[in-house]
This record gives sequence, structure tokens and C-alpha cells, in this order.
Amino acid sequence: MQPAAHAGRDLVDRFGRQISYVRLSVTDRCDLRCRYCMAEKMQFLPRRDLLSFEEIATLADLFIARGVRRIRLTGGEPLVRRDVGRLVRMLGERIGRGLEELTLTTNGTQLARFAALLHEAGVRRVNVSLDSRDPERFRYITRRGDLAPVLHGIEAAAVAGLAVKINMVALRGLNEDEIAPMLGWCAERGHDLTLIETMPLGEVEEDRTCHYLPLDRVRRRLEERFELVPSLRRTGGPARYWEVVGTRIRLGLITPLTGNFCAGCNRIRVAATGTVYGCLGHDQKVELRDLLRNGGPGAVDAALDRLVAGKPEGHDFRIEAARPAVERHMSVTGG
Repeated sequence: MQPAAHAGRDLVDRFGRQISYVRLSVTDRCDLRCRYCMAEKMQFLPRRDLLSFEEIATLADLFIARGVRRIRLTGGEPLVRRDVGRLVRMLGERIGRGLEELTLTTNGTQLARFAALLHEAGVRRVNVSLDSRDPERFRYITRRGDLAPVLHGIEAAAVAGLAVKINMVALRGLNEDEIAPMLGWCAERGHDLTLIETMPLGEVEEDRTCHYLPLDRVRRRLEERFELVPSLRRTGGPARYWEVVGTRIRLGLITPLTGNFCAGCNRIRVAATGTVYGCLGHDQKVELRDLLRNGGPGAVDAALDRLVAGKPEGHDFRIEAARPAVERHMSVTGG
């Protein structure tokens, strides 16, 4: 594929927000079934519907030519896709050639196998989803998960030289008593911790309102035990950070419900099929797979222009709504 006609022209939406960050799903499949994330019995896509690694790399080049500087690989669980290490190496070759950073979000189950490869390919930090350090509670939340490989994967990542950030969805009645201990555990090991409010995406068997835990309340509780100072740090994502005084770590809060972060949105999400969404909480999208295969770079570039021109000002998440904000699950959107 030849360079896009609009190469060098940044992707800027009608609200003046420049798109510099892409969350790129490599699969909708996952080896866990977290209760807040997906249904217990999921129908995953056939492999023929997914972008090939070569198509993903081509799409990455088109994004980079339009001003994208950070790419995060997501899923589903990205490390369950067959031969995913080859893709990581392919994208790692773009670092320093327009791409500033390649990162990955994982549930950690496969991380021990891939940690050294990720570092060798140029990845320097990973986010690991971990909602409980209690084995039985972890199994309950994930419906099937074994905690031990996840903890082993976190250790292996640190040994390989990867900075690890723990992502923890705050769930009332399920893990709220573990939040302060999790922050202490992270502080001991030098891992940043980001807490996330549960989001109304996709139909699940459970009532999300039962487990919704506002993070403003959580932060006040944490301040009874830890000294938290607002940080100027930004990583390209929606989290707002606090320095945890007396430690080497930061606490991040992602608050789609209690503290809307859309005004500074700099990202779009690419599903494993090549569908690109302008917003996590809306169905505004363009389909790039067939354009990649048949239309050429100009067609892809024009589709990206349409997407960014129509990017919503913000999501419309309401935890009390009878139906989720969008029908697709988080694993379909790309993390």
C-alpha cells in the first residue's frame, strides 16, 4: 500500500481535539469472562473476519502518517491470538519512526510467556487487569480464572524490565475492601495502580448498578490511609493521577461516571475486524477492513476523515439506565 494522500495532516476533530492515541484490538477473544465485561457464553468472531497482522501494520502506518504517536494493543486478551509476538515485533519496528510508544493491556494470564519478547520488541510498559488478589474472589469475578499465573506474569514482566500498571475495576460488594490493600501491595512492588468505574457496555447477566462504586468516595477513603497529592502526569489515556506520598507510585482514577474526561479525548478505538470507533460510548464508526483490502490508502484516509469529523463530544454513560450505552461489549471495542 502506498502512502496516504493526506499523510502529514493530523487527525483533528471539530472540537479541536487531536487524535494521537489509538487503542488497537487484535482479537475479541478472551480466556476469562469477567462479570462486568462480558456475558458468560460469548460468541466470538471467526478468524477470517479479523484483520491480518500485515493489515494491522499497514493501518498503523496510516495512523502514524496522520499524527498518531501512541498505539496500545488490546483485546479481548491480545496475548491469546496465535503468533501475536510476530505482530508485536512488526509494530515495534515503527518505534522511533513516527511512533513514540507501543504498549499493551492484558489480563496477565499469558504474560509470563511473552514478557521478554515484549521488551525485546520495544514495549516498555504494560497494563495488567487485576480486580482481586484473593484466589477464590478472583475466580468468581472472572468466572474461571486462576490467580497464580497472573501474579507470575506480573513478576515476569518486572524482571523483563517492563513497567507494570495494575488496572482494577472498583466493584461495590465484590472488591471494595481490597482497594486499599491493593494500593499498598502496588506500593511495595513499584507498580502504579489505576482504579476504574464500571461502565455500561454490552449486555451481561448481572445488574451493574449493584456493583457500581463511585471513585470520588473511594479516593476519600484512601486518603484516610495514604497521602495523595494531585499529579501533573498524563499518559495519553483518560486517567487522572495522584502521587502516593512516601512511595514510588501513582494512583490513577478513570471516572467515566463521576468525572467526565471527554473534553481532552485524544483517542480512537480499532476493533479486530477493522471497525474504528470514535467513542467508547457511541456507535459512530467507519469500516476499514474492506477499504484496506480493496480501496487503497486514499479510501482509508477519507474514511478516517469522516470518522474524526463526526467524533462525538462525549459519551452518555448512565449506570442507572435500563439498557447499556451501546450493545457491544468492551472486548469487541478494543479495551
